Amino acid sequence: MSGLMETSIKSLPLVYRGKVRECYAVGDDKLLMIATDRISAFDVILSVPIPYKGKVLTALTKFWFDKLAGDMPTQLTGIDPESVVAPEEADQVRGRAMVVKRLKPILVECVARGYIIGGGWKDYQATGKVCGIELPAGLKQAEKLPEPIFTPAAKAEVGVHDENVTFEKVCEMYGEDIATQIRDLTLTLYKRAAEYAATRGIIIADTKFEFGLDENGRVCLMDEVLTPDSSRFWPADQYNVGMSPPSFDKQFVRDWLETQDWNKTPPAPIPPEEILEKTSAKYREALVRLTGTDVA
Repeated sequence: MSGLMETSIKSLPLVYRGKVRECYAVGDDKLLMIATDRISAFDVILSVPIPYKGKVLTALTKFWFDKLAGDMPTQLTGIDPESVVAPEEADQVRGRAMVVKRLKPILVECVARGYIIGGGWKDYQATGKVCGIELPAGLKQAEKLPEPIFTPAAKAEVGVHDENVTFEKVCEMYGEDIATQIRDLTLTLYKRAAEYAATRGIIIADTKFEFGLDENGRVCLMDEVLTPDSSRFWPADQYNVGMSPPSFDKQFVRDWLETQDWNKTPPAPIPPEEILEKTSAKYREALVRLTGTDVA
């Protein structure tokens, strides 16, 4: 199996290389955003790719933009990524890239939680709250919440965990108007997506959105949307309250790494081919279930 670990676009200046995505400047006001096949676990990037992963992330993001965004301002430009690179570089962007507006990022990870799991479950066990939001007593792991909640996190440097913050803190950072907009958009998008996913046999336990400001100060939806990297997708037929359900993401990689004698600092152990294949298959299964199409 093979995959794209890193791009080498020479026709455009490199702006950013993150855990998974790489961005190149297209003029002064646009970016070429490419999803590689890199995978990170426990905030460490592995040295081997997950085949098709970047194409799955891009296909799902495009699908959700089309399905949910409506009249909402977004990063999309509609420009063909292959048209902005040299012909010999087209294979590096085909099916895994978007040309997007260059926005001013709002440095808040906008998390919507519909179920109590993960870090939220740990916080709830310790305090009865998540990001300062009081929750009903007696909730069990993976239980559905009475209503989805907005639990923002202040974005940190690459390799450092984001810090959960309260809505009031977001108001301090960006003002009440923008804070209210991103909270309401986050919850609206999550509810719409969760309703649709339920018809495809998938529970979206939680997800994160990112927003930016355009040249007119408008809040725009940006980055990836409702992918297995930014969301917990659970198969509805395997969901039970009181236990953590299987998910359509890097679970196989994480579970295997947990069995290794590793202190969760670089470099990470290299998973066997079987684990990489199973992980790739899970990403593709999420895409097929949600959209009815696979990647080539």
